[in-house]
Amino acid sequence: MVELCGKETAEKVRDVTLKIYMKARDIADTKGIIIADTKFEYGIYNGELIIIDECMTPDSSRFWPKDSYHPGGPQPSFDKQFLRDYLETLDWNKSAPAPPLPEEIVRKTGEKYMEALVKLTEKVK
Repeated sequence: MVELCGKETAEKVRDVTLKIYMKARDIADTKGIIIADTKFEYGIYNGELIIIDECMTPDSSRFWPKDSYHPGGPQPSFDKQFLRDYLETLDWNKSAPAPPLPEEIVRKTGEKYMEALVKLTEKVK
């Protein structure tokens, strides 16, 4: 990354990423959620580092309930893993266009996202 972006930018990306992650991890921990993994996407706009995609959402992270975590196996989750698992059951080459999703899969995926929202914010939508 240093070769691609330069030392100063790479260090800034590292520092910002760790600051955001540690804050989110601490909040999630108090709500009984493990942030198993996540991603951040950055860009440069007018010479400034900016986040260019959503972060710390069920689309960019894996959220696991802390009270049912068991190392070494699949975990219950509040993210798009439910959708990924469904897609793995299809005879599909993973090239566009994607197959249409059944309404039940769309609904259950939305329910997982809403469950994460409620747990993290303690607000019912």
